[in-house]
Amino acid sequence: MSDIMESDLTEEQARADVRAWLKANWDPELSLLEWRNKLVESGWGAPHYPKEWHGRGLPVKFNTPIDDEFAKVGAITVARAGIRTLAAATILDHGTDFHKQKFLRRILTGEDTWCQLFSEPGSGSDMAGAVTRADKKGNKWVINGQKVWTTSAHKAHWGLLLARANWDAVKHKGLAYFVLDMKQPGVQVHPLRQMNGHASFNQVFFTDAEVEPEMMICDVGDGWTVATTTLMHERRGADGLRTWAQASNRKGRIYEEEKAEIATTMEPYKWYPQRAGRVDLVMKRAKETGKIADPVVRQEIAKLLIMSKSAEWTARRARAAQNQGKPQGPEGSLGKLASSHVARQAARVHTYITGADALLSGADSPMEGVIAEILVSVPATSIAGGTDEIQRNIISERVLKMPKEPSVDTTKPFKDVPRNITAKA
Repeated sequence: MSDIMESDLTEEQARADVRAWLKANWDPELSLLEWRNKLVESGWGAPHYPKEWHGRGLPVKFNTPIDDEFAKVGAITVARAGIRTLAAATILDHGTDFHKQKFLRRILTGEDTWCQLFSEPGSGSDMAGAVTRADKKGNKWVINGQKVWTTSAHKAHWGLLLARANWDAVKHKGLAYFVLDMKQPGVQVHPLRQMNGHASFNQVFFTDAEVEPEMMICDVGDGWTVATTTLMHERRGADGLRTWAQASNRKGRIYEEEKAEIATTMEPYKWYPQRAGRVDLVMKRAKETGKIADPVVRQEIAKLLIMSKSAEWTARRARAAQNQGKPQGPEGSLGKLASSHVARQAARVHTYITGADALLSGADSPMEGVIAEILVSVPATSIAGGTDEIQRNIISERVLKMPKEPSVDTTKPFKDVPRNITAKA
């Protein structure tokens, strides 16, 4: 590290420092865990984290140039994909020192896998309508209820749990936010088969599952605030600039272990590029099929590329706000809604290009079924992380300052609010 204070580093100085550190430490024959532990100890794995929590206290805007230096030498980063990134962001914003000490390092090394226990069968995108119970019994919280659409629950060690701890409070004020041990006997996970053939999602049933008091992230009544933080980070990640883990063809022990990690721990996410519409395949497919000469198809492709580039610019504005240290805000909803529109237009364009064959799957189908997988995966983009309707409400109220929709369930104790399913208060 140079003698210059890290708070005064320029981008070029940061590049030079990480380049020198990589030259002295990068070794593809290390194990994946050995390397990530070295990264955590150096602070270069998460340079925007505080120094006391495995970072270097650098501005977020330095992450991209630092990542560029890693890519130049083929160096693997800390574990980033999956719900673990949301867990880390939430713990950094709201967790105690105990939470940060217990969880952050193992999140970065990839030793722990996480899931997000928010959605329920009777509330869907109405996250504040959760009826999973958290009852204080003795010195522990006891959890009973059900969650659904929980990605990676079948692999997770820990879950971010939103549960109702006070039924006498109004809807948004009776919630608590916990870290729950997913491997205990009171948690049952049942995979759900999707129409695209994958099984990333799960139903999760809690029967007297237990949470130690120190595993509460916030006081009862503040769960909504913490959950909103998690969702804003999730929506910012859906803005079109996120990349998903892909195995490298390079040789070395660390690459083999990363490849195994992608094939196992990250397996539930392998269809996410298809969910986004695969805009990157459009021009190639149009040229291969000759549809690039069709004026109607060309117009639809142009529309898609304009939408995609506009969404990218919107995402970059959000990134710029993040780089300036501004907190997560409603711009994530703009990016999330834009990504839905792009994905749907991409599915439409793939259909124009491929025709009826777009419905075929299997080895003899277009791109061995990738096109068909796009068509049946794209609808998830408009649902996951809050439906398009939810995003429009957020944008109208928080960006456009329009009046809120009338509500009949936010002024009385939650136990008195009619619900879609029966739950005893």
